[in-house]
Formats: sequence, C-alpha cells, structure tokens
Amino acid sequence: MPAQQQQQQQQRKRQQRPREAEEREELDERVVHLARTAKVVKGGRRFAFRAVVVVGDNNGSVGVGVGKAREVPEAIRKGGDRARRNMRKIPMLGSTIPHEIVADYSAAKVLLKPASPGTGVIAGGGVRAVVEAAGIKDILTKSMGSANILNVVRATYKGLTSLKDPAIEAQRRGKPVNSVMPFWSRNAN
Repeated sequence: MPAQQQQQQQQRKRQQRPREAEEREELDERVVHLARTAKVVKGGRRFAFRAVVVVGDNNGSVGVGVGKAREVPEAIRKGGDRARRNMRKIPMLGSTIPHEIVADYSAAKVLLKPASPGTGVIAGGGVRAVVEAAGIKDILTKSMGSANILNVVRATYKGLTSLKDPAIEAQRRGKPVNSVMPFWSRNAN
C-alpha cells in the first residue's frame, strides 16, 4: 500500500511540473541589473552576485525581486522567484496609466505620466523594464534623483502599485468618471 501511495504522489508531481513551466513561459522575465559584491575574509575576497529581476505578464501585472547568491544563475533564479511572489495588478487605462504620479524610494524619484495612444514607452533603463513588463504601451517617464538601478526599479514599482483606479477615484470624489480621466480618453467615450 505505501508503495502505491508513493507512485501516486510521484505521478501528481509529474503532472504539476508542466503547469509550472507553462506559467513561467507566459511571464516576461527581465534581468535589469547584475552586481558583483565582495566580502573580505581571512583568505582574500569572497565574491557574490546580486540580480535585480522584473517579472510581468504584459497585461497589467508586475513584480520586482532581488536575488543574491554565489553564482549568477542562482541569483537570477532567486530574483525571479521573489518577483513572482511580489506580483501585483496595476490599474491601466487602455495602453497607459490612469493618472500622473511621482514615486520615490530611498533617494530615487520617478515621474510617471500617462501618454496618448501612439506615443510609446519614453523611459530609460530600470523604469523601461518595469513599465514594459507591466504591459504599458504609452507612457512618459523621468527618473530624478539617484541613478541607482535597484532604487529606480523599486520607485517605479511603488509608483505603479500606488496608482488609483479611475472609477473608484471618481466615486470617492463624487464626480463622473470622465472628469478624472485624461483628456484623450474622454473624447473616445
């Protein structure tokens, strides 16, 4: 009897593995930054790696993770796993964001501004990776303050997750939804 149970458990595990692989294929995983760090020990320097990984489904969900390990592939894998766990849904208005926001994390400050359709992603480095992984097609951004890629990525993520849904915001203000939307989306309705 125990042998049969073990076989059944192994079969279940085999059936679950393809699902996990399919989920990973759907997600857009980007390594934004790799840093080599050194720890000075008795025998010399001991090197380790830090990977900043952004994971998104290109449909309004994005996550950021940092992985640290002695080898690069292991650091990237850990960062990807952490990013998947931190994935959050962000409100979108068509192919852009619903409103302007300035977000900061540590000394990094990022301005995210909605753009009319056809503008494209006007962003650099870490901001571009997060915004594209989230599936935003039209946006204007400006990275101010610190140029530290990890802090810029986290500031962008913080900004995107703190965006408000236009319908909820309009209800909170007691106004029609059109009054809280960008001007180009008002004409479309």
